[in-house]
Amino acid sequence: MLVLGLTGPSGAGKGALAAAFAAYDVPQLDTDAIYHTLLVPPSACLDDLTAAFGTDILAPDGTLNRPALAAVVFAPDAPSELIATLNRITHRHILDETRRQIEIYRAAGKFAVLVDAPLLYESGFDAECDRVIAVTAPREVRLARIIERDGLSREAALARLDAQKPDEFYTEHADFVICNDGAPALLEEEAARIINTLKGGGR
Repeated sequence: MLVLGLTGPSGAGKGALAAAFAAYDVPQLDTDAIYHTLLVPPSACLDDLTAAFGTDILAPDGTLNRPALAAVVFAPDAPSELIATLNRITHRHILDETRRQIEIYRAAGKFAVLVDAPLLYESGFDAECDRVIAVTAPREVRLARIIERDGLSREAALARLDAQKPDEFYTEHADFVICNDGAPALLEEEAARIINTLKGGGR
């Protein structure tokens, strides 16, 4: 079974491409969604987070209080290693669960599984992928998508875009690069091209 890593900046359209792959019986693992499931107690990930950052990061119901965690990690006077600690904990648990679910699909005899991971390179999981697909989009297209999807003001959406890494970060080491400019049939065509290539029928 092939493990396909999917990455790209916010608003590029990774989710839409993953949906296009579903037509070829390629299941998707969304690492953001996996992270949310790991924050429901009882949770080893939550245990590690509270051990590192204290129980004040928990809401009364025992789930993660995201603003409280952000206040600790991103405080102006917070040591820089706190972010590294947060990433180390979360990446480890997310990748362990991702691997577990990959093996379920492998046992089911799937041809491939698509792992949607915005932090694919940062987490090091690209080394465990057989191929990497990077999706990019023109800046204004991404801006419009983020505003519509997340209900942000233009200023807030621009701030998010400015905090993203450049396209080259995602595309430089990718095996397939898709510029999702919004053409309706583009992603279906690209999914078909990639599947055809992986099955040995094209380039």
